[in-house]
Amino acid sequence: MRYQLKVIHETSGVREFALDAVDETDAIRQAKAQGFAILAIKRRQSWNHWLKQRGVHFPLTLFSQELLALLDAGLTLVEAMDTLAQKEHRQKSQGILQRVLASLSEGHPLSVALQQFPAHFPPLYVATVRASEKTGDLGRALSRYVAYQIQMDAVRKKIVNASIYPLLLLVAGSLVTLFLVGYVVPRFSMVYDQMGKDLPLFSQWLMRLGQLLREHGLLIFILSALAVTGVASAVTRPAARQRLMQQLWRIPALGNRMKNYQLARFYRTLGMLLQGGTAIIPALRLAEELLQSSLRARLMRAASDIREGLSISQAMERNGLTTPVAARLLAVGERSGKMGEMMDRIAAFYDDEMARWVEWFSKLFEPLLMTFIGLVIGVIVVLMYFPIFELAGSIQ
Repeated sequence: MRYQLKVIHETSGVREFALDAVDETDAIRQAKAQGFAILAIKRRQSWNHWLKQRGVHFPLTLFSQELLALLDAGLTLVEAMDTLAQKEHRQKSQGILQRVLASLSEGHPLSVALQQFPAHFPPLYVATVRASEKTGDLGRALSRYVAYQIQMDAVRKKIVNASIYPLLLLVAGSLVTLFLVGYVVPRFSMVYDQMGKDLPLFSQWLMRLGQLLREHGLLIFILSALAVTGVASAVTRPAARQRLMQQLWRIPALGNRMKNYQLARFYRTLGMLLQGGTAIIPALRLAEELLQSSLRARLMRAASDIREGLSISQAMERNGLTTPVAARLLAVGERSGKMGEMMDRIAAFYDDEMARWVEWFSKLFEPLLMTFIGLVIGVIVVLMYFPIFELAGSIQ
């Protein structure tokens, strides 16, 4: 990242300059190493900042897999981290690993070293490592986190893959429709104007739309591009996304599926933390970020009930954080003492259910979308050629 600093030096006085750093802490450290006192610091963002951020995202799952492989091979933690830092070719990621290595060399535990980079090592990951430090089983904790992340990504990929074909179909249909209305229809309207023949009402509307696009096409394109950009910018804001999610949750069928999907992620995360040795209340605090705001409020009440002595299954059921299947499995987990494993089973059950629903919905939605696009294009073509059909009939 690029940071703009305003500093003061005992010889050169006040000055401003920019430097590259992993984060704000690293930028301050570099400036102090040069003998400057920091007056102000801010991050500089260019027009392509979003693309750059995507390109330098720290590969947490890959890092965990490689660290696990090196530890299993017999290397110490410091040796494994040093090896990963040396093999890393991306400057940003290498800087992060070198700072983690420096912290380990100073005697800090791995969880403390990772906690310096909350943007790259989320609290859930740090808590998993911290719990493993108490038991001395870091390898198993990393293995558990990698399996957890792979499962989470698999569910997300199923949903994304199911939406790709309908999206491509919608884009292709929209482009064909725009081509017909913006290019073909205006030329037909010019022919019909020269013929001087009265057109049917719907054909007149279509020709007027084509003429409007022909005469003001550039202005309409600019306004449409601005509208799309504005909507995209609004959707990237957390407040707008939250309002959109609230509206989607009000749709009965979709809202229930979204709730089950969030509960599946929540229980999978909670199960991983419990199996790693994290206590239930801290685990609930770490997993609450996966829930929508209304469910988060219910979770806070459930945590309060658990503190007062209520069982986990009763607290979750009382606050609407279970389904009949989940409530029964939680009760079984309490009796068997394997609550973490049972939460994994709850998540797997709802992941399978979500996968079946996505597959069913895509099989139903794709033909409907194709039919709708075909009807729109067919109606445009018929309205364009309808006056020609009438003319041919009158000649006969």
